[in-house]
Amino acid sequence: MIQEVKDIYIKQYRLFEQSLNGVRHDSIHQIRRKAIEQFEKLGFPTTKHEEWRFTNISPLTRIQFTPAYQVEAQEISEEQFNKISIKRLNGIKLIFINGKYSEKLSDKSFPKGIEISSLAHILQNENTSLHKIIEHFANIENNSFTSLNTSFLLEGVFIQIHANIEINEPIYLVYITTDTKTPLIIHPRNIIMVAKNSKASIIEHYISTENNSNFTNAVSEIRLDENAVLEHNKIQTESNNAFHIGSTYIEQLSKSKFTSNSIMIGGSLVRNNIYATLNGEETECTLNGLSLASGNQLIDNHTSIDHAKPNCSSREFYKAILDGKARGVFNGKIYVRKDSQKTDSKQTNKTLLLSDEATMNTKPQLEIFADDVKCTHGAAIGYLDSDSLFYLRSRGISENIARDILTYAFANDIIERITIEPIQEYLHNILFSRFKKARILTNE
Repeated sequence: MIQEVKDIYIKQYRLFEQSLNGVRHDSIHQIRRKAIEQFEKLGFPTTKHEEWRFTNISPLTRIQFTPAYQVEAQEISEEQFNKISIKRLNGIKLIFINGKYSEKLSDKSFPKGIEISSLAHILQNENTSLHKIIEHFANIENNSFTSLNTSFLLEGVFIQIHANIEINEPIYLVYITTDTKTPLIIHPRNIIMVAKNSKASIIEHYISTENNSNFTNAVSEIRLDENAVLEHNKIQTESNNAFHIGSTYIEQLSKSKFTSNSIMIGGSLVRNNIYATLNGEETECTLNGLSLASGNQLIDNHTSIDHAKPNCSSREFYKAILDGKARGVFNGKIYVRKDSQKTDSKQTNKTLLLSDEATMNTKPQLEIFADDVKCTHGAAIGYLDSDSLFYLRSRGISENIARDILTYAFANDIIERITIEPIQEYLHNILFSRFKKARILTNE
């Protein structure tokens, strides 16, 4: 079955290549060809692969997805967009609907010192610098989904923030999937470059308007030059029938500061990969994550922080809340190279199980080849604290409401780390909505 599905994607690539006409001879398309050759070698991972031991992608291979570029572009109204997007968020908006750039809903003017464009627009012309960026960052050698994304490289966002620029308002990238006659596969590619002494915040938001089974295979490439600061928020609230595989690659140069907040809520099968390379001294990297899963959802977070230079610090804090028969995976690796002395790194993973049928597989890892470091890791899986529940109930609070309060507090520990208040409000509303639905089901 998996071999047959791989052949389908290769056939789709051949048709895609034919549609490019003269563009097939430029340098970017040579990267695509190299990527599809690597995908053909790798194929799809199975549970026999160590990195995919707890995540069976067979549900993903049972559906034949249609490439989004083959489907006629759709639009939604501004009113529809406002209903599903983050409220009260003032910032620069770039909107994509079923993988295609929406000029109607996107902003067209930007502050001085920043270049923003849809990737399709950039790719219309030969772009040597883009060629180098794509080859340098994303790992097509070991990641078949990144190889597949690169093979169909066509649309996404290119952001370049010039030196000594501070962008006060967030840049809001929204990928919306709508109801279509056939399940779609979408390959968004986001390229984000922050030059020295600059500061910005970016939001990647993946949403579904209907309860459909589309497949988003996203790749983001981020580079921070010296003393650059970036907060990157990835919010995934797609349909519970959707599939989402996302890989974010980060390179930091000296004294840069990067913060990632990954919030995974929707999706039937979700895999969120983050690969950070601390490639300059005195860099700081913080990875925060929250997964909310219920029913038969599977949410898998894989992270890797590579301390490639000395005198760097990293902090990682991931939480998951699992209900019903939901499954969670966390695999966090901290890698300290031989000459990366004075590394200071801490990793924590905590999971709250709301059901006896929910399961979590956690695997924190340290690979240390330097001798003067301070590195710790830890993981904990458990149920709501019985003493805390008793305390709240003794104050006249019902058991279900008490459970909601404790669950909210557990999640809010991650949400409050996000510095953009409208995102916090948006996520609080999702939590409250879930609690309300649960109370209706229990007739409380």
